[in-house]
Amino acid sequence: MKPSTNRMLNRIKCIYMFIRKNGIVTTQELVEEFGITPRTIQRDLNVLAYNDLVKSPSRGKWTTTQKKVKMSS
Repeated sequence: MKPSTNRMLNRIKCIYMFIRKNGIVTTQELVEEFGITPRTIQRDLNVLAYNDLVKSPSRGKWTTTQKKVKMSS
């Protein structure tokens, strides 16, 4: 796997874990927490949403779904 792909997957995993820990978070909170652009956060959230791991109950807010996730290191 390319290093850039590995970084992206690690970042997406960290974003998922942050949302799971905090309940409902805003896109802006994620931008501030991870220090990346809103566009990058949005792309990562789209990956998580496509895989039914997060959902947006209202515009700009995100929470995890009930889908079971097996976490590996």
